[in-house]
Amino acid sequence: MKQGMTVRTVKRVFASIRAIINIAITEHGYDCSNAFSKTFFPEEENVSKRKHIPIDDIRAIQAKCMEMDDDIRWLIALISDTGMRLGEAVGLLKEDIILYHDVPHVRLIPHPWRRLKTKGSQRDIPLIGASLWACKRVLETDDDSIFAFPRYCNGQTANANSASGALNKWLSRYVPEGCVIHSFRHSMRDRLRAAQCPSDMIDQIGGWTTTGIGQSYGEGYGLGLLQKFMLGLILEKIKGNQYEKIINYKV
Repeated sequence: MKQGMTVRTVKRVFASIRAIINIAITEHGYDCSNAFSKTFFPEEENVSKRKHIPIDDIRAIQAKCMEMDDDIRWLIALISDTGMRLGEAVGLLKEDIILYHDVPHVRLIPHPWRRLKTKGSQRDIPLIGASLWACKRVLETDDDSIFAFPRYCNGQTANANSASGALNKWLSRYVPEGCVIHSFRHSMRDRLRAAQCPSDMIDQIGGWTTTGIGQSYGEGYGLGLLQKFMLGLILEKIKGNQYEKIINYKV
């Protein structure tokens, strides 16, 4: 904490330590308790709520991405209308993008160079608007690479940290103070709520951990139903009609 880590970050590190020691105790049959199981953490001070990006700013950013039309802007556009984590997007293969399907979508699965955060993070996300445009541009690129974003992924690692620095530097000119690339993810949750999307469907789209044992039963929502609610996102109230190209984009 003296090095500048937040209490939240320290708790996350300690969670890994506790898990490692619990496995060791169990596997080796040690007769002891885990000394890290009841660690005291002070209350976090000055916790700032993570900001979302207003829809008008999202539309303006998407329009700028279409205008500049390069791999960095494709990555931003993809995240803006899917709510994917940056690491998830950076580690995509081109074959993870399924455009010519009844419901164009991205298939998020683990890869050796990029794990997924939780079990629920493995999912299919319908492509709409700017994200659909971005994926089409990725597949149209003739660069002989199997990776969607080879600038940040080489088959050994997916460098989300490097991508974050570049994307946030560009985004800072177009978003409110305090907003970053991850803010699109928070915005997606708000946008889905506004579209009256069921909470468990929101969790499925974003790969968020669901609550309650009942959520682990069944196969979840089908792509068609997910697409129905997500299409509501590109009809959100915005100023004027200058974003018609984004709203009506199709393969």
